[in-house]
Amino acid sequence: MEIISPVFAKEKANLYKWANILALITIFYNIIEGIISVFFGFKDETIALFGFGIDSFVEVISGIGIWHMIRRLKQNGNENPDRFEKDALRITGTAFYILTFSLTAVAVINLLQWHKPETTLWGIIIALVSIFSMWALIHYKLKIGNELNSQAIIADARCTRVCMYLSFILLLSSAGYELTRIGGLDSIGAILIAWLSYREGHESFQKARGNIVCGCKDNCH
Repeated sequence: MEIISPVFAKEKANLYKWANILALITIFYNIIEGIISVFFGFKDETIALFGFGIDSFVEVISGIGIWHMIRRLKQNGNENPDRFEKDALRITGTAFYILTFSLTAVAVINLLQWHKPETTLWGIIIALVSIFSMWALIHYKLKIGNELNSQAIIADARCTRVCMYLSFILLLSSAGYELTRIGGLDSIGAILIAWLSYREGHESFQKARGNIVCGCKDNCH
């Protein structure tokens, strides 16, 4: 029978408390980011920023599943997905697929019409804030995951890196348009966001089936 010292138990409980806080921060951050991105994406007619915002809302569904997982880990240390988490992953995967095809269709139409956004300045600002925020979340999630030796939390931290990649795409397409005024850059950025959304959707269904723990497949180091 394994004996856990009171000091270790208290430290472990504190780590799970912070893991829970980070999960909640991720959820509420994505809600705020989604609202702002969709508003300015629609207002400025930038499809890349609008798609980025919708992606943030989908990430909220995934974040709720992660938050539920962490609460379960704190209680019994079971890292196998339960019914709630699998349903959340399937809903997330479906939402990502819908986003992929709708975003691609609009981006292609915009390319054919050579549509130009009014401005992509807000895309630059939101992308920079997001890159810093995701980097901080990745850093602390990995730190806590390693201290708890929890592969589930470590996988979540690595998968958060995909959100940072989306932010880099938004930054490059938005900054590129502001510098060159080439309208196609916004649509190309939207297509790349759609591609990553498709990957996330595919990986959500794989995780729901229990095939992988993280879509990064150990390439997120």
